Amino acid sequence: MFKKIIKGGQRKSSKSNSTDASLYGYGQPSSNNPGSGPNSNAVVAPAQNADVPMVPPPMTTVEPLPLFREVSVSERQNLFMRKLQICCFQFDFSDTLKSTREKEIKRQTLLELLDFIQAGSAKISDVCQEEMIKMIGVNIFRCLPPASHENTGQEARDSEEDEGYLEPSWPHLQVVYELLLRYVVSSDTDTKAAKRYIDHSFVLKLLDLFDSEDHREREFLKTILHRIYGKFMVHRPFIRKAINNIFYWFIYETERHNGIGELLEILGSIINGFALPMKEEHKLFLVRALIPLHKAKSVAVYHQQLSYCIIQFVEKDSKLADTVIRGLLKYWPLTNCQKEVLFLAELEEVLEATQPAEFQRWMVPLFSQIARCLNSSHFQVAERALFLWNNEHIVSLIAQNRQVILPIIFKALEKNIQNHWNQAIHGLTVNVQKVFMAMDAELFDECERQFEEKESRAQEVEEQREMTWKKMVDAAAERGKDDMVTA
Repeated sequence: MFKKIIKGGQRKSSKSNSTDASLYGYGQPSSNNPGSGPNSNAVVAPAQNADVPMVPPPMTTVEPLPLFREVSVSERQNLFMRKLQICCFQFDFSDTLKSTREKEIKRQTLLELLDFIQAGSAKISDVCQEEMIKMIGVNIFRCLPPASHENTGQEARDSEEDEGYLEPSWPHLQVVYELLLRYVVSSDTDTKAAKRYIDHSFVLKLLDLFDSEDHREREFLKTILHRIYGKFMVHRPFIRKAINNIFYWFIYETERHNGIGELLEILGSIINGFALPMKEEHKLFLVRALIPLHKAKSVAVYHQQLSYCIIQFVEKDSKLADTVIRGLLKYWPLTNCQKEVLFLAELEEVLEATQPAEFQRWMVPLFSQIARCLNSSHFQVAERALFLWNNEHIVSLIAQNRQVILPIIFKALEKNIQNHWNQAIHGLTVNVQKVFMAMDAELFDECERQFEEKESRAQEVEEQREMTWKKMVDAAAERGKDDMVTA
C-alpha cells in the first residue's frame, strides 16, 4: 500500500510540473518518450499561436519596408505591425524642407496600409486592429492651433467665403482619416471586437477635432462619426449626449466653434431616423440645444443645417411646431437684419409643416412680429415677410383665420403704402392687400374703416397736443414779459 501511494505521488508531481511549464509557453522535451506524455504537449502548444503577430520592438529610424506582395502570406501580419510603427513617427510640417525623405516614406507606408485594408485579402488580427487604432490616434489626436480670430479679435469667418486655415500635415492626415473610415465601414470589421478600441474616449477625442479650422478635416470627421453612429449602436446615446454638450458649451460659454454645421448635418440624418412617438429625450434636445442655437451671432454660418434639423422635428411631430415658433419668437433678432431674413425663411418652412390646430395657438404673437417685419426700413426684411403670401399653404392658414390676422397687419400694410421708401415693397404690399380683398372684401372694408377712424382720432389728439403746447409757450412768454416790467 505504501509503494502505491509513493508511485501515485510521483505521477501527480510530474503532471503538475509539466502543466506549470506549459502555462508560461515553454516545456522541456522528454528524451525518453518524445512522441507521448504531457511534456510533448508543452512543446507543441506555442506552435498553435505561431500565426498570431507579436508587437515588434520599437523602431528608431524611418526606413522603407518591403511591400506586402513581396512577403509570404504568413508574414504579412508582422509586416503590417512594422509598417504601423513607421506611421507613428511625428514630423514638423511647418518646415517643408525638413525630413522630406522620412515624410515621403511615411506617406507611402500609409497608402500601402490603406490599400491592404481596402483589398480585404486577409483578415486583420485583433492585435493588429488595436495597434492600428493606436497609430491613428497618435496621428490625428493633437492640440489644435489657436483660431485665427482668437489672435485678431475678429468674428469667426464663414468657411464658404474663405478657406481659412489649412492643416500643413494634411497629406498624411488625409490618408490616416481614409484608413480609419475604411476600417469602420468594412464588412470584415467585427463590431464587438472593434468597440474595444473605438470606445467612448476615442469618440470624445474625435468630437474635439470638429473645432479644426480646416474644412477638409471636418468633412472627414463628419463622415467617420456618422458611420460610427450607424455601426456601433452601443455608442449612439453617448454620441448624442456628447454633441449636446458641445452645443451647450457653444451657446452658453464661447459662441465660437468651427464644427457646429458639420455636427448639425450628422444630427439631421439622426433625427430623420427617430421612431414615433418621439422620446422625451429628443424633445428636450430640441428645446434645450437646437432652438437656443438661433441666438448666436454666427448663426448664419450653420443656419441651413440648423433649419433642416428643426424642420425634421416638425415633420415628425406637427405638435412641435408650437414649441419651435415660440422659440423663434423668443430669439427673434432686434437689430440684425440678415438674421431676420434667415428667421423668416425658416419660419416659412415651419409653417408649411404646420396644421391649423397648432397654427391658432400662436398666430397672434407671430403676426404681430410679421407686422413689424413688414414695416422694416431694411427692404430685404420687408420683402421676405411679404413673400410669405406667395405660399399657398400659408395663405390657406391665413384665410381660415383672417378675422384675427387681418386686423393685426392691416396698419402695417397701410404704412408701407404711405411711407415705405422702396418701390418694390409698395408693389408687393398692394398684392397682399388684393389677396385679402379677394378673401373677404367686407372684412377688408371694415378694417379700412377702423384704420381711418383710428388715424382720425390720432390726428385730433396730435392737434390737441400741439394746441396745448402752444398755449403753454404763449403763457410762458407773457409771464416772462411781466417779470421784465416788474423788474
